[in-house]
Amino acid sequence: MKAVVYTGHGGPEVIRVQEMPAPELGPSDVLVRVRAVALNHLDLWIRRGLPRLKLTFPHIAGADVAGVVERVGSAVASVHEGQEVIIAPGISCGVCAACLAGEDNMCAQYSILGEHRHGGLAEYVAVPEANVLPKPARLTFEEAASVPLVFLTAWNMLVTNARVGFDDTVLVWGAGSGVGSAGLQIAKAFGARVIAVAGAGWKLQRSRELGADEGINHREQNVLDEIRTLTNKRGVDVVFDHVGTATWDTSLRALARGGRLVTCGATSGAEATTDIRYIYGRKLSILGSWMGTKRDLHHALRLVEQGRLRPVVHAVLPLEQTARAQEILERSEHFGKVVLRVE
Repeated sequence: MKAVVYTGHGGPEVIRVQEMPAPELGPSDVLVRVRAVALNHLDLWIRRGLPRLKLTFPHIAGADVAGVVERVGSAVASVHEGQEVIIAPGISCGVCAACLAGEDNMCAQYSILGEHRHGGLAEYVAVPEANVLPKPARLTFEEAASVPLVFLTAWNMLVTNARVGFDDTVLVWGAGSGVGSAGLQIAKAFGARVIAVAGAGWKLQRSRELGADEGINHREQNVLDEIRTLTNKRGVDVVFDHVGTATWDTSLRALARGGRLVTCGATSGAEATTDIRYIYGRKLSILGSWMGTKRDLHHALRLVEQGRLRPVVHAVLPLEQTARAQEILERSEHFGKVVLRVE
């Protein structure tokens, strides 16, 4: 099959289009003919190299996949050939205590499609039956591929962990990113007031079109000063942070007493200094989210099917232009998801 691979760790020069062996199909596996793959910053981190991540090259990245079932294993019962599907990107053992409790992202064997195993930047991908879900009929393949990882993560952050509610004010960093645009919508779906932060006026305009109540341009305004003005010095109830070092101190100081900071990433760096007295003195909570559970994705998909949440597609490029697509992410030129179409 044709695939986009990393030949090693490095810059765009390690990206190649080449022939790779088609995936082998186990009894409980489903072979999906890929139609679209949405990129994530995870794809950039894997290409550059992550601590403790040992890959065998050439490696196929790509966590967010939508396509058509090509073939099913002998033990598969809930999926049929020709079905249009999306793939839940988190793969677990299915039988440990965490999995049986519905906390599959806590499984000791948890892996992410395209990171710990070959992903979807190819003509075909094979995954366990439990990871295959029907594609919402209202969505194109490109839109459907833009749902799984970011809506799964944002739902886990805001609903499962931060328990966002109608009386909350939520600060969303990086509102123009895939996970930021998903988080913004989820917070609004639960009735929260949303303050979006982005680095360009056009991104703030798009954020308002998605439902943001207020917008802050972090390149032109002091975010903490603006938060204090917008909340009458009270602060926000929830901070949705996936940026890391560059935003950490402001995120903590932006919180009202009893506020919750929920984080899923560190695109600007992984180390930050925290005054512990500020945490206990204001009764703050710091909540970490690692992907999310299959249950989280099922819940989010219900709202997608109802049209209450919608994936945001910035651009669609052919699979052969993966390097160009990653460049768009690296330069932060996007609002929403950059998607590769697989012909």
